[in-house]
Amino acid sequence: MDTLNILYLIGAVLIFASIMASTLSARLGVPLLLLFLVVGMLAGEDGILGIEFSQYGLANFVGQAALACILLDGGLRTSFKSFRVGLKPAITLATWGVLATVMILGVFVTWLLDVDWRFGLLMAAIVGSTDAAAVFSLLRNGGVKLNDRVQATLELESGANDPLAILLVTGLIALNVDPDGQTVLGFLGLLLQQLSFGLGMGLLFGYLLARLLPKLHLAEGMYAILIMSAGLAVFAATNLIGGSGFLAIYLTGVLIGNHKVRSTEHVMRVMDSFAWLSQAVLFVVLGLLVTPSHVIDVWHYSVAIAAFMILVARPIAVYTSVKPFKFKDREIGFISWVGLRGAVPITLAILPVMAGIDGAFMLFDIAFGVVVLSLILQGTTIPLMANLFKVRIPNNKDPEEKHEVWVSDKASITLYQFQVKSGAFAIGRHPRDISNRINPDEISVFALVRGQQIVTVDENTKLKFGDSVWYAMRGDYASQIAKIFNDTTLDRKAIDDFYGDWLLSPSVKLGDLPFFTGVMKSESLVDSLKSKSENSVKTMWEQTVAEYIKDSLDMKPVSGDTVAINDEWSLVIKEVDDKGKLRTIGLKHQQPSVVVQ
Repeated sequence: MDTLNILYLIGAVLIFASIMASTLSARLGVPLLLLFLVVGMLAGEDGILGIEFSQYGLANFVGQAALACILLDGGLRTSFKSFRVGLKPAITLATWGVLATVMILGVFVTWLLDVDWRFGLLMAAIVGSTDAAAVFSLLRNGGVKLNDRVQATLELESGANDPLAILLVTGLIALNVDPDGQTVLGFLGLLLQQLSFGLGMGLLFGYLLARLLPKLHLAEGMYAILIMSAGLAVFAATNLIGGSGFLAIYLTGVLIGNHKVRSTEHVMRVMDSFAWLSQAVLFVVLGLLVTPSHVIDVWHYSVAIAAFMILVARPIAVYTSVKPFKFKDREIGFISWVGLRGAVPITLAILPVMAGIDGAFMLFDIAFGVVVLSLILQGTTIPLMANLFKVRIPNNKDPEEKHEVWVSDKASITLYQFQVKSGAFAIGRHPRDISNRINPDEISVFALVRGQQIVTVDENTKLKFGDSVWYAMRGDYASQIAKIFNDTTLDRKAIDDFYGDWLLSPSVKLGDLPFFTGVMKSESLVDSLKSKSENSVKTMWEQTVAEYIKDSLDMKPVSGDTVAINDEWSLVIKEVDDKGKLRTIGLKHQQPSVVVQ
């Protein structure tokens, strides 16, 4: 009994220490997942507690379950809107991108370690895929608002590339153990089986669960447990029939999450807790499993492999994967950089150890070093690289809080909290009279909080800096109100600098804009469009702003996309609805560059 209580105590203290360490994450700019790893290493055999933990089978069990939970939560939060702009490039990255990375990196690893090519490819396959836990955590909680196309592609890739990575590692382990017993056709057949069964099981049970949940009436705390247990059942069943359980549970989460009803909406916070607990347990266990002194012995290999992967293999794989989809070079550059590695490579590195492959412990130590370097180099520089590659867009500062109140099984009212920022337009205005563009029948003041106390709202109430207002809404007005409460002078300047000083309706014709009345036939404009015929220039001015943008982009438009009109004027997309229809477009003027003779 004492031994059992000691295990409970140690486990609880490690998780508690990991969560407390999260308070340092934002201050130090260090990815939270790395702090979880550090806590595990400090408790390990080379650390303060000196715990000797070498249960690779147990670690693999924990890793599989934790990754399944993380992917389920990621799927629940993945909107179909992401599929509109990121599905095709993400699928290409999750298939050809992984293969290209493994092949290119495998050649380098074979040369670097001076080993058999099968062993080199195995090392490359272990670290060849991006990690869903790392990508979801750092992109969604990193405080950086990205171009929707880039964010959707990265998130969908990380959720979809695990099946191929796991299959490659499994196949290469078999190739190292029994080279003569493996064939190319057998491998391709296994790949097709994994993907098709994973896709079929995920879509089938995701659809069935999404239809089943609205018909159930359970205690609120039971829905999250039901979804978690159903997701894990789909994961295990798919694995048992030879499919990809990771792909199946991710798709199950996507279908459930996009079918919004009472039984699914309020479980998100609980699922978020499950996902964070899974990440904490997983990274602490992996930190316990590793021996830091062994990782240090092969640090030079980890540095070389990480550098080649980040600077050579990943960029080539990304460029060949997404360039056909008309991605801009700066978007490709950022996607290449944010190829975050996390728990998946370390978990995959456990499999060769369990298979008894010679040199497997070295593979594990190198993979661990690569993951740590990836989290440090790539994870800490996401804001910097987003600015450098110009994929960051101004943050509209969404509501502080959002709660769904379901008044029936299919009808809901959303409560939003907004806080009055310094210099905001809302200061001095009545909370009910903040905008004449909002239908008063669709919005009402639920509560006004001032100095931690609820204030009664009467006709003389005026908003002050620091006030928090809760609104009940039926319409989609959250972004408009957020601007009124958050739109300070500095915010407005940043937004104007990015989108321009003028906002246009998508239906207005370019030729009707007063800005171009005197320049439509100017020499400077004709020169800038000299590659076009006279008829095409005329057609351009007869087009609406939306038509011109769509013809020029040749891809799904997202907020932040820029289309040049000439050397001085450009159109910048500000708002796009869930169906891809342009709503607001900025007109930006910039002085043409002066060439010094």
